Amino acid sequence: MKKIPLRRDLTSGEMLPKEELLRIVLTPSGEILIDESGKMNGRGAYLKRDYQALPIIKKKRLLDKALKCSISDEFYLMIEEYLKKEVK
Repeated sequence: MKKIPLRRDLTSGEMLPKEELLRIVLTPSGEILIDESGKMNGRGAYLKRDYQALPIIKKKRLLDKALKCSISDEFYLMIEEYLKKEVK
């Protein structure tokens, strides 16, 4: 039986399978990207694939704290567009 990797969701704090979460990564060069593969090099934070949780993350600056850097409002919009596109 293969072990399913679990990661903690920033919003709820619950442990979920890695495939159900969206990884945001701060690369060693300082770029903040959406990691579709889940394997990019750098510091990562995991979000539930639910754009309704995004206002909570933005208001409490959870992504800023997890990645230990400042996240722009444009990047939050990029995440929202990515999640909306994924739902369709």
